Amino acid sequence: MSAPVTPVGTASGCEALTVMFDGACPLCRREVGVYQALEPLEPVAWLDVSDVSQTSASMSPEDRARYLARFHVRLRSGQLLSGAAAFVALWQTMPGWHWLGRVGTLPGVTPMLEVLYDGFLHVRPHIQRLVRTLDTAHLPSDMIGDLRSDHAGETGAVWIYKGILFVSRDEKVRAFSSHHLTTESKHLELLSALLPPLRRSWLLVPWRVAGFVTGALPALFGQRTVFATIAAVETFVGVHYQHQIDALQQRPEHAVLRQVLIDCQKDEHAHRDEAAGYLSQPPGGVLALWCAAIGSGSAIAVTLARKF
Repeated sequence: MSAPVTPVGTASGCEALTVMFDGACPLCRREVGVYQALEPLEPVAWLDVSDVSQTSASMSPEDRARYLARFHVRLRSGQLLSGAAAFVALWQTMPGWHWLGRVGTLPGVTPMLEVLYDGFLHVRPHIQRLVRTLDTAHLPSDMIGDLRSDHAGETGAVWIYKGILFVSRDEKVRAFSSHHLTTESKHLELLSALLPPLRRSWLLVPWRVAGFVTGALPALFGQRTVFATIAAVETFVGVHYQHQIDALQQRPEHAVLRQVLIDCQKDEHAHRDEAAGYLSQPPGGVLALWCAAIGSGSAIAVTLARKF
């Protein structure tokens, strides 16, 4: 367990060695996580400098920028160390790393480590960008596949409405599709912000093609087929979102994600209800078979998107 956060920015000593790190950096966050999992040999406080709520009262913007640019620790004596010297001081408090801290105190070793650290700082922005394309630490690890399928589904939804608009010249259908295309595009932006690029489905091009066909084909047959198709698609999507919303109900640490899914589901239900409202009677015959095929196809697409 880590010690309580110790205020920084004062010249006086403190009760613990205080580690100041950039929690917004995936590299820093992962490395600090390794240290935090250990039982330190002396009290250690962890201060996420990127979290303004923790530091706004005790740290100037200039100091925060300095601490974000380089790794810093404040010793119990109050002395501030940065770079390699800060790492050496931290290693000396960590079981399993203590020997490396001792090596770092040998003559000439810390300056050599500082040269290596300065070199790392030059390439860190490039490594950070690469890591961020993969980082999902902010998401529940057991739901990455579901979120990948959500992103793929919203991609397909955008292209369904594009397919309808490409074919249909019916004013009612076009107004309906234009309005909901805007909403689906916002959903896609939200999920794109949540899910790093390299964690998204590899099949996004096929999903776009499938979405376009799923919209364009019904549009050839008029209003009734379009609205029945949308009602079928959105019925499936609403159920799909509900499974994830239920799974997150007892996980308050992911309350923000759950609310995003609830908001998306609310919009999908509105699309479903509006489309169903334009149908004078339930689909029958060939149209009912088409709607059933839409549901089955959506289920297959979800299964594939979860894995690929």
